[in-house]
Amino acid sequence: MSTEPTENLYYRCHVFCCTNERPAGHERGSCAGRGSVRLRNYMKARAKELGLSELRINASGCLDRCELGPTMVIYPDGIWYRYESMADVDEILMQHVIGGAPVPRLMLKREDGPER
Repeated sequence: MSTEPTENLYYRCHVFCCTNERPAGHERGSCAGRGSVRLRNYMKARAKELGLSELRINASGCLDRCELGPTMVIYPDGIWYRYESMADVDEILMQHVIGGAPVPRLMLKREDGPER
């Protein structure tokens, strides 16, 4: 996590999980079609179990990295992840959100995804 002062932040950490759904067979696919709604719901429940009250997890519309989904971005760090399982969600919560260290194996690079 960021080491910047957090006294003025409403949430210390804000997670946006793409839950966008496209029609079946769409060439780019969609995060919802790859299980993002179920994984986001799990993340919310798990964060509550862990007592992470300074964390907000939101559903997001398209984050425009559909081919790589499901995707999420965590602020204020601006780190993007691709995650596929509850184990991935747990690793992100434990290592990044609680421990303050990104999870390199799940991180998306700036060049991943469509041309901007």
